[in-house]
Amino acid sequence: MRQWISARCLRLLLSLTAASMVLAACGFHLREPVALPFSSIYIGLPVTSPLGAELKRQIRATSPAQISDAQQSAQVVLEVLSEKRDKQILSLNSQGRVREYKLIYEFSFRVRTPDGKELMDTVNIQLSRTLTFNEAQVRAKEAEEALLFRDMQNDLVQQVLRRLSVLKPEA
Repeated sequence: MRQWISARCLRLLLSLTAASMVLAACGFHLREPVALPFSSIYIGLPVTSPLGAELKRQIRATSPAQISDAQQSAQVVLEVLSEKRDKQILSLNSQGRVREYKLIYEFSFRVRTPDGKELMDTVNIQLSRTLTFNEAQVRAKEAEEALLFRDMQNDLVQQVLRRLSVLKPEA
């Protein structure tokens, strides 16, 4: 009985070691915080914007860069050109009722210095998700829609931060 337990533990240890080696060999590693190459940024989104709040929260959490309240006191200015959420019908069932929606989140911005020199051309990001719809579960599908838009917003914030991390601002 004792040999069976030790053999079983040995097999478990070997399989865990093999699994960790496979993960290490495939290049898996946790995403590191984004290092922003500037000391301060002004974000041109309203204070009440959920996207602006999430972007500021991520910058504060992952970077020593300060968020400025005025454009002139910042090293770089993130100028938002457009932010749009949309919902389109993707497919209908045989009775002509909606079966699927396509949720779209579009965001357009550019980065410049306070004196107007453009550091990054206009960037357009479009994200989409598919939402199945069921008339019997309207409230649940509304909650799922809100969750999908929140997920797209988080994805958008990560994409904006990655693009900001490659900037080359003036000294």
